Amino acid sequence: MVTTTALTNVSPFSLEDWMQNPPEHTEWVDGQLVEKNGVTLKHSRIQANLAISWGNYKDSSGQGGQVYTEVPCCTNKQGRIPDVAYLTPELITQFGEPAVLPQSFPLIAEIVSPTDIAEEIIAKSQEYLQSGGEEVWLVFPENRWIIVITQHQRLVFISGEVASTQSVLKGFNVAVDELLG
Repeated sequence: MVTTTALTNVSPFSLEDWMQNPPEHTEWVDGQLVEKNGVTLKHSRIQANLAISWGNYKDSSGQGGQVYTEVPCCTNKQGRIPDVAYLTPELITQFGEPAVLPQSFPLIAEIVSPTDIAEEIIAKSQEYLQSGGEEVWLVFPENRWIIVITQHQRLVFISGEVASTQSVLKGFNVAVDELLG
């Protein structure tokens, strides 16, 4: 996840407008088009590491599906762009590859920046879970934590431990230090 800034010089833009053609590097939040900014080299490296790890695992385990980075989806009330997302084969069959997925991805990761506000990040993870998401990873590079959240549990994995999926991409695991390296 990166810091967002409201775009004030933009003509009125509805969620439906955003879903038809989301402007690059934007989310639609609380009735406003906001720009995602604040991506660093570390953020991008961790994003790529996780996308590659999930992608390799979905192939080697035979679970299939597709892994995406910075891909738009619609929650029950917002237009979001998760840092990393996994779409199951069943949902690919159901939706194909629309411009914007009309629900949350089953597995989402947000890489938290030092300027992100904890309450907003937690609210965003709950928003994903209430909109079709099954599992959200909140990755804290500076603290070397990965918090895995599902509807029924919250797990914290720290440096020296191995983080694992709980409900989507069953069996995937990665050393926290390896991912955040």
